[in-house]
Amino acid sequence: MGALPGRIIQSIKQAGSNNPVFMMDEVDKIGIDFRGDPASALLEVLDPEQNNAFSDHYLNVPYDLSQVMFITTGNITDPIPSALKDRMEIINIPGYTEIEKLKIATTYLLPRQMEENGIDPKVLDISNGAILQIISQYTQEAGLRNLERELASVCRKVARKVAEGKKEKTKINAKNLHQFLGPPYFLPDEEREQNEVGVATGLAWTEMEARFFRWRHRPRLERERSF
Repeated sequence: MGALPGRIIQSIKQAGSNNPVFMMDEVDKIGIDFRGDPASALLEVLDPEQNNAFSDHYLNVPYDLSQVMFITTGNITDPIPSALKDRMEIINIPGYTEIEKLKIATTYLLPRQMEENGIDPKVLDISNGAILQIISQYTQEAGLRNLERELASVCRKVARKVAEGKKEKTKINAKNLHQFLGPPYFLPDEEREQNEVGVATGLAWTEMEARFFRWRHRPRLERERSF
């Protein structure tokens, strides 16, 4: 520490501007180790009342960060320290809909996986119904990471058949999708209403329940003081 300018000052020098935009990814996963506490450093950086005199250990002079825009991303806000969260404006961004995922998968994800696995479009035909079934019964995520993994798994199995000498075109639809990906991981709502052996409805968990749980188990005097 102090041998070189900090990452913020280095990035400002690299950007060549006094008012750049900083993107900090996965802010909910910051932790404390022997190198220091990143959350404490971010308190000074993100606070508009004191970041106009940010002190870098190498420069050892105040530096104005009031014109810099800081954008942080995270999956959930609960692990973020409360002092750091108070200095942020939280914007909740919803995930993709099934129709949006289908369009992205057919336009970008599937062609990319076919190219990476050496599959010619003439040997693979996967229907939109099969892709929608992968989205609803094999992934159920806000993003697209697991969807691309499942499409890659399908492409690899088709590539294996081609390597074994299969020449006819492989057609994948909602009826034979389980032959490539196995049984679905998530059951539709209408199937959950039927009682089956070994199937149970899970309990949902959100950050609101976690906050209420912590508040509920506080001492009674502390709860009364919080009101």
